[in-house]
Amino acid sequence: MIKEQLLVPQTAAFPAQRIRSLFPALHQEPGFIFFDNAAGAQIPQVVFDAINGHLLHCNVQRGGRYARSMEVDATIARARTSVVDLIHARDPNEVAFGMNATSFLRLLSLAIGRTLGTRNEIVVTDLDHEANIATWLQLEREGAKIVWWKMREDNNLHVEDLAPLLTSKTRLVACTVASHALGSIVDVAAVATLAHAAGAEIALDCVHYSPHSLIDVQAFDCDYLVCSGYKVFAPHMGFMWGRLELLNELPTFREDFIPDAPPGKIEAGTFIYENVAGMEAAVAYLEALGKSVAVEHGDPEPKSRRDALVRAMAAIREYEATLSVEMLKMLSAAGAIVYGIDDPARLAERVPTFCFNLPNILPALVTEAMSDRGIGIRDGHMYAPRLMKHLGRSLDTGVLRASILHYNTIEEVHEFGKVLDDVVRSQ
Repeated sequence: MIKEQLLVPQTAAFPAQRIRSLFPALHQEPGFIFFDNAAGAQIPQVVFDAINGHLLHCNVQRGGRYARSMEVDATIARARTSVVDLIHARDPNEVAFGMNATSFLRLLSLAIGRTLGTRNEIVVTDLDHEANIATWLQLEREGAKIVWWKMREDNNLHVEDLAPLLTSKTRLVACTVASHALGSIVDVAAVATLAHAAGAEIALDCVHYSPHSLIDVQAFDCDYLVCSGYKVFAPHMGFMWGRLELLNELPTFREDFIPDAPPGKIEAGTFIYENVAGMEAAVAYLEALGKSVAVEHGDPEPKSRRDALVRAMAAIREYEATLSVEMLKMLSAAGAIVYGIDDPARLAERVPTFCFNLPNILPALVTEAMSDRGIGIRDGHMYAPRLMKHLGRSLDTGVLRASILHYNTIEEVHEFGKVLDDVVRSQ
């Protein structure tokens, strides 16, 4: 995490209603409130248009000498450059496209597993999504030793607990940037400093952080980063970033005709080109948001796409803080047990994803009541069995999760609070 002071404005000058008009799915069911964004965001019209345009005009294989095929190559190149700006990478060849973050984590673990020697220790956390745990556990059969960086009783990872775990045998630290379940943000720049001082590398799961705040691989000082486009207003696809010099050395599977260089050596087979076109359009949506917010606030127009993205994510972060304050009020009023940071003074340490339970009420009953009233939230283990164990929750019942994005509104949060109150009163 980049250290920040997150101040909640007294009046939110954020164009939420205008933004909502750009997302067709938000208007399919009048009155429906979508608070399951941690499972995947909705997409704006420009992303639909990009996907449809690709399928209509150049639904062909890349690498040909005819115009439609060359346009596929051009689309992929534009998308790489867009992601470079989104995450502040240095070189388009550092960005690889594919299925999702999970598949990239597995590809990375297979490659790292082939480089184990005396440095054979992999540090994982009990906060992470199972995708960023199980894939590393698989390396035990290759001789890896798994070292656990565990949460404290406050349900947070503390960087000072990592330091004594790092040794001359540490090969890699794998952790999330923001918890997909609790919403907690990890100070990954501090993690990287410790890991590099020990001669190790760091791989980040940035999936859940991506729609909420600014990604900056240079500020994070990480070595690898994976993300899923469908969390950041794109269709179902994923991308992976790595330092170019490390990707060049990484031993990966590739067909003989693929050069042993990134990004080709990372992209096994044909990926879904129309979804990559959608990823480019999602970045364009955020860029346009940054420009419009600057104009509406009377600020100078951003000079570059990266500047516009910085402006967009700052506005999103500030607006989502107002939603977080209200959500914490609603949860507190209902007597909910919030697993994670529940202090409004510590909003800089979380994103608006809320993991909670209502005392003596099964999570499934709450989600069903919400559904009956036109609100979509989620219950279950959140793909984090070790986290559930830490929280003392069974995998069968799990927890509740309500997750918000910048197209949600204060009014929706208040309606959520009314339903919570009704559920509590009905017991």
